[in-house]
This record gives sequence, C-alpha cells and structure tokens, in this order.
Amino acid sequence: MSTLTYRERPPAGTAAGLLVLHHGRGTSELDLLPLGDVLDPGQRLHVVTPRAPLALPGSPGYHWYVVPRVGYPDYDTFHRAYAALAAFHDELWERTGITPDRTVLGGFSMGSVMSYSLGLGAERPAPAGILAFSGFVPSVDGWKPSLADRGHVRAFIAHGRRDPIMDVEFARRAHYLLHDGGLEVEYHESEVAHSIDPAHIPAARDWLGSTLRLDAEARR
Repeated sequence: MSTLTYRERPPAGTAAGLLVLHHGRGTSELDLLPLGDVLDPGQRLHVVTPRAPLALPGSPGYHWYVVPRVGYPDYDTFHRAYAALAAFHDELWERTGITPDRTVLGGFSMGSVMSYSLGLGAERPAPAGILAFSGFVPSVDGWKPSLADRGHVRAFIAHGRRDPIMDVEFARRAHYLLHDGGLEVEYHESEVAHSIDPAHIPAARDWLGSTLRLDAEARR
C-alpha cells in the first residue's frame, strides 16, 4: 500500500485517460497541478500529482531520491521511492478504473526520472506515454529500462540547452536510447535553463491528445 500524499483534478465528465505528473526536487504535489490544466484545458483527463516521499532538509519541498551524482540516483532511496510510486500507480488504476494503456506518466526534472523509471520498468505495466521535461533515464543498480516490450509506448522529451543542473546531453541520450529501442519519440530542445519552456507546451498538449486519442474519445 502506498503512503504517498497527492492532489488530483478530476475530469469534467467521464475520464478519457489519466495523467500522472511527478514534481521535481524541492517542490511538492502542488507544483505541477496547474500544468495539468494547461495540458488538458478541456478537462477530459483525470490528473493526479503525488508528493515525493523524502523531505528536503532546510526546505519546505520534497524529493524522490538522494543525488550522489546527477544521472546516478542513490540505490536505497531510489528503490524505496520506486516501490512507493509503483504501489501508488497500482492503487490509482484500481480506484479510477483507468487502465495503464490510457495513462501518461509525466514530470519535470526528478519527476521525469521517476516517470521514465516506472514507465520503462520491466515488471511494471506499460503506460500509453512518458512525458519528460528536463530529465534523464537513470543509471542505478537493480533497475534498467525494458524497451523490447515497450514498442507501443510513446515519449515526449523536452530539455533546455542552457540547463546547468541536468545537461541537455541527458535528454539526447534518452532520445537515442528510446528511439533505438523502438519507441516513438517526439524530441524538443530550446535555449532555456532548468525549466519547462512555455514554447514547448503547445506541442506537449498536441502530443498528449494524440497519445491518448482524445479526439477519437470525444467522438464516441
């Protein structure tokens, strides 16, 4: 059973899908809730934003795992967060009745790392898509991406070339890894630092609608 705190924004009517947004380091479940409204202005999706399990010392925010080196999460804290988030996703699918193939896992920074991790974990259900803003596919003992069985999973990657925290090369490596693994990847870069570039939002919104086939759902 997951003990993660979360917030959610239900759809205006029957949910056409589920969007789970994982926040970055030093913020909380409140940070990306407005992004759900921006990505889904028609309120067709059930949007959920969980809080990371670790309190950040000296800060009101939270984080998913300890960072000994960017790109290489701490083993213990990563796997504890992974297990808690896996339980959270499983309970969310059961509670809402929305299936993994109608779900997009997304996030910013550390939240993107967790989205990649849960979306590509070999023992985890494959989502419809992964929405990654300024993140990376992690290197950590005990976890590796499973790509051979994820060919139907779509990915949206956006990153800033001026990012001083997570270098843009992480995004480029993720792009190559997923594309070479058979996933359909939409990739964007721009001249921003460690942030979500507003210029990428229209493309992300279109990608989300296409991935969850929202236009087709609206006609049913």
